This record gives sequence, structure tokens and C-alpha cells, in this order.
Amino acid sequence: MFVQLRKTVVTEGNADQVVERFSKPGIIEQQEGFIDATVMVKKVRRGEEEVLVQIRWESEEFWKKWEKSDAHIAGHKANMGKPKPEYIIHSEGGLYDVKTVKTAIR
Repeated sequence: MFVQLRKTVVTEGNADQVVERFSKPGIIEQQEGFIDATVMVKKVRRGEEEVLVQIRWESEEFWKKWEKSDAHIAGHKANMGKPKPEYIIHSEGGLYDVKTVKTAIR
């Protein structure tokens, strides 16, 4: 499994805007190898909120295929040159190979 994480720090009261963007149906759900996307919100400190988006893929190869796809590239090109929203303080991402997963024993 391969995981893409994106952490976005926003001004207080604006986490819902990021959550909404990543919660809408999109073409990523139709991509081969896509498992799921999880969106979480953490209250960081007064004045800020943190939104963490975790996107799980069956493998790094499926993720690479998505990153290079015409649909993904077109989505980014549509936003080129546009200023980032004022409520975004900081954004960063990371890519991870999943080495182990524990599940509940029932």
C-alpha cells in the first residue's frame, strides 16, 4: 500500500472549506488502484486549524499513474496562476510506503 498525505494549516474557522474541497465527488475515486481518502481536522492552537488528507493507493505505481494522468494534470493547470486562498497559512505533503497494518481481532 502507498499513502499520500497533505497537511494544510488554515486560519481558525476555515477548515471546513478544505474539508469540502476534498469531500466532493471527483475523478480520483474512479482511478485504478485508488483505495480511499480520509480527511481529518485538528485544532492546532488558537487562530489555526490543521486539515490532514490521507489518500491510500494499492501501490506507488497506481499513484504515479494518477499523478501523470491527463485528468490530474488538467485539474492543476486550471488553478495555475491563481493565488492561494487567504485562509491557507501553510501546506505540505509527503509520500509513504506502508510497511504494516494492524486490524482489530474480533
